[in-house]
Amino acid sequence: MTQAPEAWHAALNRLQLSGTPHVLATQVTSAGSTPREPGARMVITADTIFDTLGGGTFEWQTISAARDFLQQGSAGFHLETFSLGGRSGQCCGGFVNVLLEVFPGVSSHIALFGAGHVGCEIVKLSAPLPWHLNWYDSRTDIFDEQDDQQPRLSCHTLTSPQESVLALPPHCHVLVLTHNHDEDYALIAALLRRADIASIGLIGSDSKWTSFQSRLKRDGYKPEEIQRVRCPIGAVHGTKLSNKTPYAIAMTVVTELLWLTDKPTAHQTRGLEPDALRSLFHDTATNPS
Repeated sequence: MTQAPEAWHAALNRLQLSGTPHVLATQVTSAGSTPREPGARMVITADTIFDTLGGGTFEWQTISAARDFLQQGSAGFHLETFSLGGRSGQCCGGFVNVLLEVFPGVSSHIALFGAGHVGCEIVKLSAPLPWHLNWYDSRTDIFDEQDDQQPRLSCHTLTSPQESVLALPPHCHVLVLTHNHDEDYALIAALLRRADIASIGLIGSDSKWTSFQSRLKRDGYKPEEIQRVRCPIGAVHGTKLSNKTPYAIAMTVVTELLWLTDKPTAHQTRGLEPDALRSLFHDTATNPS
C-alpha cells in the first residue's frame, strides 16, 4: 500500500479531472476516543492512499472496504460503522462512522476528431457523462484554456492521422468531423485498419459518404469493413433531423453514443452494421423494457 505525500483535496481534484477510479472517505461522526475528528478525509485508489483517518486497523479496514467497492464498481455513497474496540481491534473504545463516496472512473473512451462547431457542442454535452474524451484537431490554435479545465478531457494537436489512430485505446468509440475532407478520409482509412475500435462515426452528407465509399473500395477495403462506418452520425432509424444547427446535431450524436456505450447493450452492439444499430436504437427507444 503506497502512502502519497499529496493532500486529499489535491488528489481528489486531479483524479476527478483524469477520471481515475477513486474513493473519498470522510469521517462524519464519532463518539468517545477516536484517532481523528469528524471531517477528517482521505482519498483511496486501487494502489495509493492520500492523507489519513488516523492509521491503525480501523483505517486499514476503511481502505479495504473502499477498494472492494471500487472492484465491484459500486458507485455512490456507502456508510461504514466502526467500533474501535470491536470490529477494528483497537483500544480507543470509541465509535466512528465513515462515508465512502465511490467514483468508479470513466466507463468509456471517446475519440473526437475535429474542433468545429459540432465538435465543441459534443464536448460540452459530454461533460457530465462518465466518458474520457481525447479531442484532436490539426489547427494549433483551436483549443483554449477552458477546454483544459473540463474533467476527463484531453486535447491534442493532430499531426498524423495514422499515428493518432494507432495511439487510441482499445474499444474506443470514434467520431470523425474535421474541417477537411481529406483529413476525414485519412482518419477513416486508418480506423478501419483497427479491428478493436468499438464504433466509427463520420459526419457528412449522403454524397460525401458515397464518395468516401468509392475511394475506400479503390483503396482495397472490403464491403464488410466499410460498413463499420456510421455516416451520417446521429440519424435514428435512417432518419435525419431537419434541424441542422450544431447543437441539434450534437444532441443526436451524443444520444447515439449513449446507446453505443450503454453497458448492458455494448457487447450486443459491437460489430453490428450501422443500419442494425439504428434499428436497435429505434426499437429500444419506442419499446423500452
